[in-house]
Amino acid sequence: MSASYPSSPARPTLASLLGSFAVEPGLPFADVLPEQLILDLCRDEAVAFATEPEDVFTPAITLWAWLTQCLSAAKSCVAAVARVLVHRVATNQPACSANTGGYCKARAKLPERFLRRLALEVGLRLEDAAPDGWRYKGRRVLLADGAECSLPDTPANQQEYPQPGSQKKGLGFPMIRLVVLLTFATAGVVGCALGPQQGKETGETALFRALIGSLRCGDLVVADRYYCSWWLVALLRAVGVDVCFRLHQRRRYDFRRGRRLGRADHVVSWPKPARPAWMDEVSYAGLPDSLEVREVRAVVDNPGFRSREIIIATSLLDADADPRSDIAELYHQRWHAELDIRAIKQTLGMDILGCKTPEMVRKEIWTHLLAYNLARKVMAQAAVQGQVRPRQLSFAGAVQTLNAFRWALLLRLPGEGDGLVAAVLLAVSTHRVGDRPGRVEPRKVKRRPKGYGRMTRPRAQERAALLRHRAG
Repeated sequence: MSASYPSSPARPTLASLLGSFAVEPGLPFADVLPEQLILDLCRDEAVAFATEPEDVFTPAITLWAWLTQCLSAAKSCVAAVARVLVHRVATNQPACSANTGGYCKARAKLPERFLRRLALEVGLRLEDAAPDGWRYKGRRVLLADGAECSLPDTPANQQEYPQPGSQKKGLGFPMIRLVVLLTFATAGVVGCALGPQQGKETGETALFRALIGSLRCGDLVVADRYYCSWWLVALLRAVGVDVCFRLHQRRRYDFRRGRRLGRADHVVSWPKPARPAWMDEVSYAGLPDSLEVREVRAVVDNPGFRSREIIIATSLLDADADPRSDIAELYHQRWHAELDIRAIKQTLGMDILGCKTPEMVRKEIWTHLLAYNLARKVMAQAAVQGQVRPRQLSFAGAVQTLNAFRWALLLRLPGEGDGLVAAVLLAVSTHRVGDRPGRVEPRKVKRRPKGYGRMTRPRAQERAALLRHRAG
């Protein structure tokens, strides 16, 4: 028997399963996901099932198996149960059934609120532990952006998250919209709001308003022009949060007016508009009659960028503390939100979800975000070891490394494998994001994917046509 395996059957604990995410006492960010945090959340959210010794899918095993689904290319429940089966055999426990029924029932028992709290707590703890050198002048910077995910075409999903109106009935898929808050320093997710893709008060700004309560005084939010409204600026300033948005295309600017701070840099007053339908009169009356906003012109001379210049609106009014060049560079970092969302949707495969009901879809999203934050935790550890910043490392490289080391990390005995964790962090720190200044690439593909033609009629009609053709 290998010394790496327990000599007797042992019920897996949260601590042993967390080991597959390079959790090791004494390392940087070791307190981002301690075992006690999960135990406390389990108690708070009444997560208690599979308590008998012969039960397989305990909360710990179920959560671990779901996380492996999110991080692996093989995302089916069959593959997840197979990984649990391998774990049991490798640790001298009785083999479990390869049937997915028990696992799917156990996933349904994990409360959505438990998964949400766990995912966001990991992101918050990760960001709080980040050194000031990774921040913008010591401040917590949050990048806000939206995304959409496709869901299985079931009646329940269609009812709660209907398909876009541009798609014909029977040919489209339900869509769910997300607005996420990503930290600039560590790229972790610290906030997420979910809603339908269409309907009243389902836009990105409406979802973003639901996240304002989670912000802290002193935060700095960076977002694109879609978020640059008088209302969002006022609501954020009311809670002590600064903004750095691209000026909305419908708002006019004139650098000959206002209080001049420098070339193409001034402070102007934005008067309070009429009350919108979504705001009550008391809230409206509590907002100021005008806002002081700084407008800055930034010249874009990077090849391949579509805009030659952009106008930035910010509440950072002190030109000495925040020069125009710093404001321009700060807004330039907004592009990282696009890359982070691409990592979540493409690298983790969250662009097309697999659960058949709205409740399970939301759980699937929160589990993906937890897996994402755990991978970012490992990247932060590797960044400290490699004396770089987390955003200089490849997210895809980190995920692939964790998948490759999964079993070695999981099956090590307590107190063993220090060199193993060091090897993981060294490998992650080796995969750097390429420095390609001035890179220009067409948004086209040369290799066309093989596949079937596009469906132009509902599947039932297509099936009936095939049957008629056979009968004829």
